[in-house]
Amino acid sequence: MRIQSLAVEAALRSLNSTPGGLTATEAARRRLEYGPNRVERVAAAPLLHRLGREFTHFFALVLWAAAVLALSAEYFQPGEGMGRLGIAIVGVIVVNGLFSFWQEYKAERALAALRQLLPPKVTVWRDGVATQRAADLLVPGDVVSLDEGDLVPADCRVIDSLGLRVNTATVTGESRPRACDAAPSQEESPLFARNLLLAGTAVVSGQGRAVVFATGMRTEFGRIAHLTQSAGEAVSPLQREIVRLSRLVAVLACGLGVLFFSIGHALGVPFWANLLFAIGIIVANVPEGLAPTVTLALAMATQRMARRNALVRHLPAVEALGAATVICCDKTGTLTQNRMAVRRVWVAGALHAADALPSTPMAREALQALGSNAAICHNLAPNLSGGEAQGDPMEVALAAFGGTIVGRGELMHRIDEIPFDSDRKRMSVICDSHEGARLFCKGAPETVMPCCNRAMTAQGVVELDDALRTRLLAALEAMTDAGLRVLAFAHRSLRSGTGWAARDESGLVLSGLIGLEDPPRPQVPAAIARCADAGIRVIMITGDHSHTALAIAREIGLVKSGAPAVVSGDSLRRMSETQLQIALDAREILFARVAAEQKMRIVEALQRKGEVVAVTGDGVNDAPALKVADIGIAMGRTGTDVAKAAADVVLLDDNFSTIVDAIEEGRAVFDNIRKFLTYILSSNIPEIVPYLAYVLFRIPLPLTIIQILAVDLCTDILPALALGAEKPDPDVMRRPPRPRGEHLLSWGLLARAYLFLGLFEAAAAMSVFFLVLGDSGWQYGELPGATDPDYLRATTACLAAIVAMQVMNLFLCRHPTRSSLSPALARNPLLWAGIATEGALILFIVYTPLGNWLFGALPLALEPWLYVLPFAVAMWLADELRKLWLRHRARRRGGSGQG
Repeated sequence: MRIQSLAVEAALRSLNSTPGGLTATEAARRRLEYGPNRVERVAAAPLLHRLGREFTHFFALVLWAAAVLALSAEYFQPGEGMGRLGIAIVGVIVVNGLFSFWQEYKAERALAALRQLLPPKVTVWRDGVATQRAADLLVPGDVVSLDEGDLVPADCRVIDSLGLRVNTATVTGESRPRACDAAPSQEESPLFARNLLLAGTAVVSGQGRAVVFATGMRTEFGRIAHLTQSAGEAVSPLQREIVRLSRLVAVLACGLGVLFFSIGHALGVPFWANLLFAIGIIVANVPEGLAPTVTLALAMATQRMARRNALVRHLPAVEALGAATVICCDKTGTLTQNRMAVRRVWVAGALHAADALPSTPMAREALQALGSNAAICHNLAPNLSGGEAQGDPMEVALAAFGGTIVGRGELMHRIDEIPFDSDRKRMSVICDSHEGARLFCKGAPETVMPCCNRAMTAQGVVELDDALRTRLLAALEAMTDAGLRVLAFAHRSLRSGTGWAARDESGLVLSGLIGLEDPPRPQVPAAIARCADAGIRVIMITGDHSHTALAIAREIGLVKSGAPAVVSGDSLRRMSETQLQIALDAREILFARVAAEQKMRIVEALQRKGEVVAVTGDGVNDAPALKVADIGIAMGRTGTDVAKAAADVVLLDDNFSTIVDAIEEGRAVFDNIRKFLTYILSSNIPEIVPYLAYVLFRIPLPLTIIQILAVDLCTDILPALALGAEKPDPDVMRRPPRPRGEHLLSWGLLARAYLFLGLFEAAAAMSVFFLVLGDSGWQYGELPGATDPDYLRATTACLAAIVAMQVMNLFLCRHPTRSSLSPALARNPLLWAGIATEGALILFIVYTPLGNWLFGALPLALEPWLYVLPFAVAMWLADELRKLWLRHRARRRGGSGQG
């Protein structure tokens, strides 16, 4: 028997359950039998397979080819040192591969750990008591409570409902929400039965309870999981930029390799040596560890963001945040504290403070009607521990206010509901009382007042004529100008046989107006000022009255001019796309009485204007805007499951200032990638110059292929990673956002790495080489043998000089314009770990027999090390002067000193 065709009692019996749910003992037993309630993800590649990929990508294959060729040459021409070269290349492959795998794995685990901070929760009934539990603990027979904005956690049969509507697009493809109720259904397909709620769908409005009949992979969603899941992740702009950069550098490196191979062939260099050196040049010029280092830099930024209450759900959102130019932000709960309190009340025909309400007999009658309306017209859930009800803070404040007037024990029984929706901007409940059925309505004054033809005043119920409407509008304007959020309340009696069936909201009696205060968060004005300094535009989008929105905007410093542009939802609805884009040119603009669905239009219009848009949202209807935006930001405390699922970032504290902190971290990531890119590209020049000198001036080769690989091994691992972990610069939020089309690899970066820092390193390396070689009695024109001790000591000195210069370069690359001695540069423990690793590796190569054998080195005296110092100091001094000139030029232009 299909469960949808059974009555509620029979459906519960078929699952051995009750309206109060299962016992805890039975639920535990069933979980062992049915397993966790989750749809299994597409299996990720096994760890060994992913480890293998690190040794089989394009650049690793080049290295393998070089190793095979070297070992083959050793076999056919022994004694030339090719065997050591082959072993060294294999060592580089292993070290780079293991480190890249570790970086990727650590980044993946960090993201997985962060996602666990927000596990899906559901209200489930156990032993007759409603409790919050993780959704994956559900079992068949559990009874769950669902409310607007909840994701349905499993396949369920409705057992009671009030205005319940569900969006089933994820399983049926239908875009329009479907009404659901508890009545038996003869529909054979579970996809279309009105009394079934399917896993993965979303509650759009209303509330209800349902009994779970299928979990995990047994759900309809589980059966079609292969159609809705994807093993691949979307490629982010930064990932595309890394691919572009890698290809560009690869083309450059391959071009140099071919060029040098051709030159060597023309000069008569033996084929084997020439080919291997060309491959070495190619590999030396490609930053093989760039992609995994970027991934880890992003992952470390997500961990820093989590400590600042911003949970990143998708890694690419980190760099997108750094490029944000506009933040479209809700008012309530994000800019304000979401701690509502009733401050002023229009009742019995006059405006009163909430703590000085009228007490005349006629006024008491009007106040009782208003209190009853406020106390019952809401969707709050009862607090199981006996405190105040749980839910929207505005409704909590209204229910508490109404309860103080009518008393907790005098509330009526609700029998039906007309849910709130963004078009009507109001909600109504139908209750049963000793006087018969009554309808209570609550909503925006401009939508409730047109439904009213009478009002309760000190003289009783009177016609709502033009004079009274004028007084009402004056009271409304006074409250909104004070920054209060104002709601109107009305009611009517439903006589038997009329009105109720039609759920008619016309002919209402206005009970009164209530103004609530929601003060701004104390951190928001400073955060708004930081956005202004950073060139980020903040646009308030709220469902509140325009006067309320404007008052709050002025209080937080979002609006400073006398006549900002204020666009209402009705005006927005009448605007064409072109008109909206032109309206967005206003220097200060805010949107009021805007429906959640209209957010997406605003976001898309801003994107057409070339903006990178971050948008906040918490409701189920915010999901489209969150998905369309460059960065969707959901509220962690008040946000619905649907909004969180659609977002890239979740604010754990619902605070606007947290968005600004996250943008700061996003900007730092892009800056840090440029830092370590400058660092690793700088060492390419001292690797290329020795070969150019060897070919053009017929000198001994200053740096062997093995030693080129040693430079990459020493300098491209932890030191580069340390630069990727730098904390945000203090001035990062005092400059405008980077242009949308700006590339990581700029001409300025290349010029600094190749034509400035790299040339200093090359000069130091060549000078030390000739110093050591000259001390041995070498004369120009002599070509010592490959195993000559004096020659090996000279090449070792060249290698040591490059590594020593890279240590100095590490400090210079920490900031493009700020002095390396600046106290503003934050402490970075990884920097010293990187230097220690770099030092340990070069000492291993120079002073251990194994290092000497692997890399063709010999121990050095103290003199070559000391000879490098003037070059390191000269490079530091030259770069400090360059930075000083840039800062001076920026000050003259009125800039911030950033380059």
